[in-house]
Amino acid sequence: MLATAEIYLDTFCEVYDLLKPWSTGNFWNFTTVDPQPGAVYLIGREQFNQHVDRIRKIAERNDCVMVLSNPHEGSETLRNHCDRMGVLDLVEQGKLLLISGGDMEAGLHYLQFDSFLPKILDYEENVFAANQYQQCYTTTRPYKFLFLNGRSRPHRVFLLKRLQHLLPDALWTNLDSHAGTIQTLPEKYEFDFYQSRVASAGTLGFVKHQLFNNDWGEIYLKAAPYIDTYFSVVTETVFDYPYSFRTEKIWKPVAMGHPWIAVANAGYYRDLRNLGFRTFDSAIDESFDSIENNQDRLERIAQVIDDLCSQDLESFLKECYNTCKYNQQHLSDMRVRVRKEFPDRFHQFIQQHLHE
Repeated sequence: MLATAEIYLDTFCEVYDLLKPWSTGNFWNFTTVDPQPGAVYLIGREQFNQHVDRIRKIAERNDCVMVLSNPHEGSETLRNHCDRMGVLDLVEQGKLLLISGGDMEAGLHYLQFDSFLPKILDYEENVFAANQYQQCYTTTRPYKFLFLNGRSRPHRVFLLKRLQHLLPDALWTNLDSHAGTIQTLPEKYEFDFYQSRVASAGTLGFVKHQLFNNDWGEIYLKAAPYIDTYFSVVTETVFDYPYSFRTEKIWKPVAMGHPWIAVANAGYYRDLRNLGFRTFDSAIDESFDSIENNQDRLERIAQVIDDLCSQDLESFLKECYNTCKYNQQHLSDMRVRVRKEFPDRFHQFIQQHLHE
């Protein structure tokens, strides 16, 4: 496996542990690298940003394979990142390859890797929270839905306004004042590490860093907000770009066994089902997934949420129970499979590129 080319890995390239057994060497500072013809170099985002001019010159020579490994970005976010760095043309020409966390258009040379899918269960705290949710499971809950919003994005701004009449009966956040008034979770619902920071999070700008102390705080699960809500409204990172990017936002309710409505790109539900997950089409109208017009799809999702909140949510929860349990197990199975299959998928990706 992977024996047809020498592979050199940036130790911070996010797939380092998965490919390390087949690597020739590694580096943590790209200035120490003397690129060898025919070799493959995987470079993480930090080193790529610092050395983009040198990397561009090497990629233009096209005598070795340069790969930007950034699966924590995907779809539109990674495309825009490449554009800002001035290397999108190299990706289009196949002189620079990508490892992306999401799907992208066919004209870009990339390998998709669902890095968030296996990561959500890497944290013991999250496994504990999922077990606690099941132990405290009840069909009578004080809030209708959980609605977590970080950075301001147009679809989040729209929904925060459009669903304003429902928010008093929801647990919700808005961590960016550009989207409206800052709203954090009540302290008892915030993850334990950050409860003491809720009161000092601030009221202006993007307050996530103050709240989470510059940690990746949104990866952690706490059972309480799921125990006390009937479903999650998941506002994904990507909405307008017609290619799916599945982040920790969707895997959190899946891991918990919590019903969800995803606010994402057209085809997002289709792509989840293609991965073997089940959605809740027997309980709600998910036809919005096929609406290509972004504003029409967003309005339809808002209508579905509005309609659902006027229904018997105890019956809804019971109807969704088996689907939630199935998805929990499938996530656990996929966690192993996604990582196990990645080296072979990467090998095939590189071989295809070398023979083009």
